[in-house]
Amino acid sequence: MEAKAIAKYIRMSSTKVKIVLDLVRGKNVNEAFAILQYTPKDAAVVVNKLLKSAVANAENNLSLDVNKLYISEAYACQGSTLKRFQPHAQGRAFPIKKRTSHITLVVKERA
Repeated sequence: MEAKAIAKYIRMSSTKVKIVLDLVRGKNVNEAFAILQYTPKDAAVVVNKLLKSAVANAENNLSLDVNKLYISEAYACQGSTLKRFQPHAQGRAFPIKKRTSHITLVVKERA
């Protein structure tokens, strides 16, 4: 049995989110919460909220034991890109790409 939580269109590049996901992948849920609490990255806040959602899904929908849960899968994919333009001298415009990401967390119960 596995519980899943997905966050879509997060206004952060997927490469920045992947750094935080690498810290918690394969860890127990309680250990992952402790790691995320003291990680000084903006992505840690989003991943922490997503992990709480995945644990709640496991507990309420699938009746899994919270103390035995661990993060089996954690990945971030690139979402759509917001295209903006920055005005520059002599009528030029430079493009700015504001990237988004889709984050997925899967928690399973350890046997």
